[in-house]
Amino acid sequence: MPASTTHPTPLHHAPALAALLLGLACASALAQGSTPAPANSPAPSAPARARVDVARLDSVWLRPEREAPASVVARNESRLAAEVAGTLQRWTADVGAQVARGQVLAQIDPVDHQLAVQRAQAALDASTARLKLAQAQLQRSRELVAQGFFSQEALAQRETEVALVQTEVSANRAQLATAQRQRAKTTLRAPFAGSVKERLAQTGEAVSPGSVLYVLSESGAAELQATLSPADVPGLRAAKALRFEAQGQQHAARLLRVGSTLSASARTQTARLAFEPGAAAPAAGTSGTLRWQEEQPHLPPALMVRRGSVQGVFVQQGTGAQASARFVPLPGAQEGRASAVALNPDTPVIVRGQAALQHGQPIEPQAASGAPK
Repeated sequence: MPASTTHPTPLHHAPALAALLLGLACASALAQGSTPAPANSPAPSAPARARVDVARLDSVWLRPEREAPASVVARNESRLAAEVAGTLQRWTADVGAQVARGQVLAQIDPVDHQLAVQRAQAALDASTARLKLAQAQLQRSRELVAQGFFSQEALAQRETEVALVQTEVSANRAQLATAQRQRAKTTLRAPFAGSVKERLAQTGEAVSPGSVLYVLSESGAAELQATLSPADVPGLRAAKALRFEAQGQQHAARLLRVGSTLSASARTQTARLAFEPGAAAPAAGTSGTLRWQEEQPHLPPALMVRRGSVQGVFVQQGTGAQASARFVPLPGAQEGRASAVALNPDTPVIVRGQAALQHGQPIEPQAASGAPK
């Protein structure tokens, strides 16, 4: 079989083949919607450096003053009620009067209770006399037993009689104490020094246990009650100087406790404070304002920006040609309100030109001449 011979492609077909390949490449580029970039096109330029003003954090931060509505409340405000039934004979203190601890406020007719005391005393006297007789008989029985004229069974009976009468004496003594206590309750006395807020007692009225006769507000132990937002609670706890302003005067106060529950309607918390010892406290019912200064540094609202749903501040990262803007989120920051910051005091904060910055953008920092507060 003769060997096959390979014939080379004629040179006059090469230009046509190159044109066909070039046409296919252009058609493919048009189908993909793009135009081939020229070989000598320049690379994309880096973002331009933003000129910004920078200042140390400790030169622009502030410690804002907070305030909350507050009022003076008595530590004790008691509704004094009758504890026994009877007719009110007299009352001794009217509304607004200052009373001392133990002072008589009202007197209920004690005659019925005095008679009960007498009955209990008579019963006690009778049982005491029987006890003396039983004890004498027991002693005589023991002597007769020693002489052989009395049996052991009879002696045991006498001992039992003495024990029973002793129990009766104890019961009558307790009955007398109860009657005396009921008689003492006919006199209503002030449980503490204070002022009379309400008087409901009327001479000649029949009262029963539980009938409110007086409302007494304690004096000298007033506390301050403030209503504040939960966001202000940490600052109040850390504050070193608290003051209550009312009627043109200031009163130093100290925090006692903060309620852990929120009011259902206003979503606020209640704080209790005491006035500093030695200082004259305002009268109960006085309303005013509690003020304190935040101890933690805060950034003014003018320096903060929003990126997405996060409020924060831009700081300088790096120096010289490597300087760039870094966005630092501030958790809990609110629009238009100074926010707490936990950065180092010497942190370079961008104070002008931060509105158009993006995280990581190169910057050209300059020292700020006057940062907004």
